[in-house]
Amino acid sequence: MNTGELEVITQSAIEVVKEVAKFIISEARMFKQSSVEYKGTNDLVSYVDKTSEEMLVKGLSKILPGCSFITEENTVKETDAVYKWIIDPLDGTTNFVHGVPCFCISVALMKNKKLVAGIIHELNLDECFYAWKGGGAFLNGASIRVSEIKRAKKSLLATGFPYSNYDRMKPYMEVFDWCMRYTHGLRRLGSAAADMAYVAAGRFEGFYEYGLNAWDVAAGIVLIEEAGGKIGDFSGGDNALFGKEIISTNSAVYDEFLDVVKSKFS
Repeated sequence: MNTGELEVITQSAIEVVKEVAKFIISEARMFKQSSVEYKGTNDLVSYVDKTSEEMLVKGLSKILPGCSFITEENTVKETDAVYKWIIDPLDGTTNFVHGVPCFCISVALMKNKKLVAGIIHELNLDECFYAWKGGGAFLNGASIRVSEIKRAKKSLLATGFPYSNYDRMKPYMEVFDWCMRYTHGLRRLGSAAADMAYVAAGRFEGFYEYGLNAWDVAAGIVLIEEAGGKIGDFSGGDNALFGKEIISTNSAVYDEFLDVVKSKFS
């Protein structure tokens, strides 16, 4: 599959995502917390997540017949296939439930275990970030790049708080402390997809978190790499997609920030 074909697939997938976005926004206006279910401690889900995922699976299946899916809500079973869509139908469910305006749809495409396209649509600002392998990264049609900030001391960073796995809280908070002392600050939007999209767009210089799943980070990985940034796990390896730990930054501050994370999590 060449770059042109990937562009066509990505644009088609964006149309599917935008239709699902209309559904989520319409439900947000009347959503009641009595509709919330719990998958685990502080791990919320609702009919909006599940219905959105079913809509995405149906629409994306038409773009690539015979494809498979890796999904958060398990509305479809993963099978062996050359192409797999990795879907988070509502990243930032807790924000959605509480009426906090930051939540996203995140969709990525993987071919033979390699990520080749990603879409993150932040619904409240109607910002659609997207990228495909070799094609660059975009926001609502305009090209985006990571920031050119060269040192952590001039960087604005982002993170997400663990909500169930607290085993690594001590090193996590040590990195948190370092960021607060030696950077412009640390933000927590409540959506890893939004955090990573903002890194790709140059709004944040970096993002770190542990305990995330593939559907939380897959689209963001494509976006950041195509926007000129760098991705790694906490040891500097390449297992960010499935390794449940991720550092994503512009290229200039990657080594400095990685050294800090490695020193705390070693």
